[in-house]
Parts: sequence; C-alpha cells; structure tokens
Amino acid sequence: MAWHEWPLILFTVLAQTAVGAYLLLGGVILKGKLCVGANYRLNQAMFFLWVLMGLGFAASTMHLGSPLRAFNALNQVGSSWLSNEIFTGSVFFALGGGYWLLEMLDKGNEALRKLLLAAGMLVGIAFMYSMIKLYLLDTVPTWNTVYTPIAFVMTMLTSGLIFGHLLLTGAQHKMAGLDRILPFVGSLAVAISLTALVSQLIGLGDIQTSVTTASELIPNMAQLQVIRVGLLLGALAVWFIPNLMNSRPGVPVMVVSFGLVFLSELVGRGIFYGLHMTVGI
Repeated sequence: MAWHEWPLILFTVLAQTAVGAYLLLGGVILKGKLCVGANYRLNQAMFFLWVLMGLGFAASTMHLGSPLRAFNALNQVGSSWLSNEIFTGSVFFALGGGYWLLEMLDKGNEALRKLLLAAGMLVGIAFMYSMIKLYLLDTVPTWNTVYTPIAFVMTMLTSGLIFGHLLLTGAQHKMAGLDRILPFVGSLAVAISLTALVSQLIGLGDIQTSVTTASELIPNMAQLQVIRVGLLLGALAVWFIPNLMNSRPGVPVMVVSFGLVFLSELVGRGIFYGLHMTVGI
C-alpha cells in the first residue's frame, strides 16, 4: 500500500466522489421533480459536497510540498494534463460553488442558476477526463491500461451515487422511484469494478521489468483486495436494505453505506499507487 501518497489518494477519491454526487444531484434538480421545500433542503445539503471537494484540494496541495506551488501547476494549461486537471477542477469548484451560493443567497434569476449548474456538470466531466489522462503514462505500464479509467469512473459512480443519495435522503425528497433504482445502478458499477479487478490481477504477471514484475510490488495484495471487496460488497448490501424492506432509506443507513464504500475506495486507491512502476531498471 502506498500510504505515503495519502494526499493523492484523498484528492482523487474525494474529487471523484464529489463529481459523481454533483452529476446526480444536478440531474435531479434540472429535471424539476423536487418540491420547493425539498429543493431548498437539497441545496443546503450540497454544502457537504463542497466540503469534500475543499478537503480534496487541500490534500492535493500537500503533495506539492508547499501549497503555494499549486499556482505553478497551472502554467501549462492545454499542454499538460496536470495543469488541465487542476484548472478544470478549479473551474468545476467555482461554477458549482457559484451555483450553490446563488441558491443559498437567493440571488440571480433561475436561468442563470441553471446555466451555472449545467456548466458545472460539463466541466466536472472534463475534470474527470483530465484526471484519467494524467495517469495514462507510457512510462508506467501498470497505470497505462484500460483499468485506470475503469477504476476512476467506477469510483465516481459508486461512491458518488451513494454520497449523492445520502444528501437526497437528508433533504427528504419524495422520489421513491429514485430510491429504488439507485442501488441497482450502483450494483452494476460494482459488478463492472469486480470484473475489471479480476482481469487486472490476472494480467499483472505479464507486466515486468528487468528487476521485478507488477505482481510482486504489493506482497499482501490478496489480503488487501479481500478487504477492499468486502467493504464494497458491505456498502452495497446496506444500500439495498431499504429496498428489501420495502421502505424509504434513512440517513443512518446511507451514512453507513457511504462510509463503507469510501473506505473501500481508499484501500483500492492505495493499491493503485502501490502498483506504480516505471519501464526500464
């Protein structure tokens, strides 16, 4: 486990969770099915989404040694995926946060707010694309595979959807159909994640340098993956409890589900960074 990379582990997982939740909540708000009270409560709850995003950016600056170096990382926007990632992430934060602030202060017309909301969703997707491209490095064969975009997108879906569902539950929304369907969407994402995981583990033995093979980078890989998968399946099981009991989800159930999936994603991302290796010696 590459826990020494904890700033990047936190940043990537928190950012992907925030974007996934924002896409869900943005879609719900733009659809216009919420009553006035639920819409207001949901916008209040979105405060916690920006807390996650803020914590992610704060953690990312620790990777730079000095937070002031973050400005230097913007010097090559358009030609560097690192600069693109930071730029699109900052614009996403600004657009989404601007929408939330206008809603909370009841400023600006509805068209402007929806424009900011939709623009934030589009830039959030660009942010995720930039993050994926940043890690598809020719010199790091363990990352330069299809499993990197799959892992990042599935984190956005599973962790993001559960967190978004938690905020919707806290806002006391009335869309029972959404409560029923979201766990099934999450289970599909989990199935894709597990299929990709098995395929990736099989292929690690084929990635090697003159010094080592990828399968030898993390000696306790099997134990870590069991923990990761167990937490992920546990989150999914808790998420399904309201469906099985034919009831609406409560905040405590969603908090437990999100906590389990978030821990699972942290373990998975630690494994991801632990698999870092370069070509050559």
